[in-house]
Amino acid sequence: MIHDDPEFVLTLHSVIEFIGTFAFALSGIRLAASKHYDWLGGFVCGVAVAIGGGTIRDVMLGVRPFWMLSPIYLICTLFAQLVVIACHRYLKRLDNTWFLFDTLGLALFNIAGIQKSLECGFSFWVAIIMGCITGAAGGVIRDVLLNEEPVIFRKEIYAMACVAGGLTYWGLSYLGVSLYVTVVAAFSVVCAIRLLAVRYHISLPKLRDEEYSGMQNEQQDGE
Repeated sequence: MIHDDPEFVLTLHSVIEFIGTFAFALSGIRLAASKHYDWLGGFVCGVAVAIGGGTIRDVMLGVRPFWMLSPIYLICTLFAQLVVIACHRYLKRLDNTWFLFDTLGLALFNIAGIQKSLECGFSFWVAIIMGCITGAAGGVIRDVLLNEEPVIFRKEIYAMACVAGGLTYWGLSYLGVSLYVTVVAAFSVVCAIRLLAVRYHISLPKLRDEEYSGMQNEQQDGE
């Protein structure tokens, strides 16, 4: 059995979801602050990135969205906003703060999505997809609200890190490794891939359309 102790799994899932909510909310509010949004705008961005992916996941799984079961997630987002307001001078000195918290949120929510899908009785391939949606969809919503190109569509490896984390989770579970070790390993894989990809400019191959590129060059030459 993958989940020998349901109570432990539930507790671990709640802790992961809570920490992931705080990490994602902090990244969204921090980015909103860099664009000089007001307090309400920052809170909306924090909520969107914190619950967006999980809400889409739960709707697709046919269950009530997780944040409707307890106000703790909205309280957690409010706490993240207070941290940004109180420590904005310190956070401003850390250029990569939002990126680090975004990475942590991505890894934590990816694991939360996998676990919840398995608890609902879905197979592992569905769980891996739900993990990607849980981790990445909130960032897409945040970027749209902030008028940014969604990070998932940029050259940076984002969703593929979730896939790698999901495959790690599946592989270790198949081998009968303890849930605690499995979660730590999957979390580490997502974070490591994301950080190394940005550090060493690793990206997936780009789609190319030679005909369209030629038309653009002709237009530029004409101008």
